[in-house]
Amino acid sequence: MMKYLKPFFLVTDTGFILYWIVTFFNIIPKSWAFKDYDHSIIIAWNWSFFPLDMLISVTGLFSLYLYNKGKEVWKTFALISLVLTFCSGLQAIAFWIYSQDFDITWWAMNLYLLIYPLFFLRMFMKDDKGKAIESSKRVKSV
Repeated sequence: MMKYLKPFFLVTDTGFILYWIVTFFNIIPKSWAFKDYDHSIIIAWNWSFFPLDMLISVTGLFSLYLYNKGKEVWKTFALISLVLTFCSGLQAIAFWIYSQDFDITWWAMNLYLLIYPLFFLRMFMKDDKGKAIESSKRVKSV
């Protein structure tokens, strides 16, 4: 599973870090910014994602580190990262639906955050289901 997950974590987690550096230094050209990007309420809304996005990056990158060290707990951190990534994308898309704002670039990036975790979450659920079946067989055979 990590073979497929690793590139997504690297792109997403480093992407979040780069986005917040660019945002902090106000480098995003106005032509690339979403609607009302410089409005104080929208600035506050956007920055409200900072802790969530940094937690996503930390848990995702830490799961890669743990995987490389051969520690099984990598799955827990990867799962947390995937769930939070889904939530980050969902919150942004929900806001733009509610505010009736459609910008293909920002929607595409946030739909990516919303959709890609679903494929891996499914793998985690299948993996957990298989383990639950195995452990129940062991209990019955004892």
